[in-house]
Amino acid sequence: MASNPDQLHETPGYHHITVVEAGRTAYLAGQCPLDPDGSLVGSGSLDAQIDQVAANALAALAAVGAQPQHVVRSVIYVCSDDTDVLGAAWRRLTGSVIGPAFTTASTLLGVTQLGFGGQLVEVDLTASLPE
Repeated sequence: MASNPDQLHETPGYHHITVVEAGRTAYLAGQCPLDPDGSLVGSGSLDAQIDQVAANALAALAAVGAQPQHVVRSVIYVCSDDTDVLGAAWRRLTGSVIGPAFTTASTLLGVTQLGFGGQLVEVDLTASLPE
């Protein structure tokens, strides 16, 4: 169940609170813009890297029998302190193949560095697995 209490500000599509009833949970490692060979995709292109991250996240969810709508928590890391860039990343992710993942409790962070040289984005997802 997801909700937005009246006492909190309106959101651009996510919910302030997500409650999960008892069940199995999958914690995905941060999904990076790497291809199956481990090579960085889209050097210098946030859009290309977001598309790869979304594809990787979709594959990881499928591996545990889940889909984007089963995500209950997301954290998005973007290498930028520019709110326009952060907003563009949010819009591209919410419009991607994993868009429904960002309708639950979600956090968007601008950071100075991620784990791989040239990496511009990473997405961390938690899913409540269907029975």
